[in-house]
Amino acid sequence: MELDELKNSWNALDKRLAETEIVNMRMVKEMVSQKTKTAYDGILKQNIYNFVVCMLIICVVFPYVYMNTPIRPISFAIVEGIMVIGLIPQIWKLSLLSKFDLVGKKCNELSGLVLRYNKVCHHEKLWMIAGVCLAMVAFYILELGFNKEAGYELGTRLILPIGLSVLTFGLGILFAKWQLRRHAQQMQEIERGLEELKEFEE
Repeated sequence: MELDELKNSWNALDKRLAETEIVNMRMVKEMVSQKTKTAYDGILKQNIYNFVVCMLIICVVFPYVYMNTPIRPISFAIVEGIMVIGLIPQIWKLSLLSKFDLVGKKCNELSGLVLRYNKVCHHEKLWMIAGVCLAMVAFYILELGFNKEAGYELGTRLILPIGLSVLTFGLGILFAKWQLRRHAQQMQEIERGLEELKEFEE
């Protein structure tokens, strides 16, 4: 009788331990999922913010500058064209991010999306650096060399437009570096989270 009671107690304890382990595993999985989702949300917000800012510059800021300064139409078209081309990788990234579903997709599928997203980010850096440099060179050659209406002359009158451009470019680089560092940290969080979540699928 005592042996049966001991066996029953042992089985009950075993069952409770198994249930506790399942609950703990579930909690760990939820914590990892939440951490990964938070990093993903941060990247999504950053990409939406970048897209909105670019659209404002393309549709409002630069057209306003063009209409209120003697910038030549060809200079305006070159800069606008480069900025529109720069939107392509941003739209591509947003498209990939819209498919990121922690609940409905397996970790292998999500890892594939992350890999494609990272490739787009890598190519975007090269395109953006080349595009910005070419646009600035073309803009200044056309404006300073051929725009007679603006009346640019070598001397103090060039300090303001060139100085403001250099300042804007410098601030843009600093902001981009900060964004890239933050973006890299969030991507590491997502990749680490997916690796951990794979263990729960096995």
